[in-house]
Amino acid sequence: MPVTLVMIFALLMMTFGSAKDAALVFSGVPLALTGGVIALWLRDIPLSITAGVGFITLCGVSVLTGVMMVSAFIDELKRGTPIDKALHDGAMLRLRPILMVALVAALGFLPMALNTSTGAEVQRPLATVVIGGIISSTLLTLFVLPGLYRLAWRKPKVTNERGDLLS
Repeated sequence: MPVTLVMIFALLMMTFGSAKDAALVFSGVPLALTGGVIALWLRDIPLSITAGVGFITLCGVSVLTGVMMVSAFIDELKRGTPIDKALHDGAMLRLRPILMVALVAALGFLPMALNTSTGAEVQRPLATVVIGGIISSTLLTLFVLPGLYRLAWRKPKVTNERGDLLS
């Protein structure tokens, strides 16, 4: 799990070219993991290997939604939009895609989470982790990430004459 998290952060750094943006996207992972742990606790399911696989899946989904949101912010800023308007417009632009990702993933895992037939004891922890984590991660991405982005980028980003962000 720690190796996976380090690899995810390294890929984010390569994607954005900024440790600050990578850290902002990565901020969704702890809340997603917390949501997964709480879901396991609420359902009285012990931590297992399949729950660990669910946590890795959850990290990927939470990072995906963060990338969508931060990319929208960066695109708006590249257009010259003031930061507060860029955050609002970017969040509104990505609201539907982020909710769709969360809804599809949560509903897709719901039959596994509720299954009681043979083999369900293997599927249930994975599905429970993903559903619980996606709920908490989506809330962070939609409501907290814009605020964190605003705090992190108090000074406007600097661009060159072509409009490329120089950070």
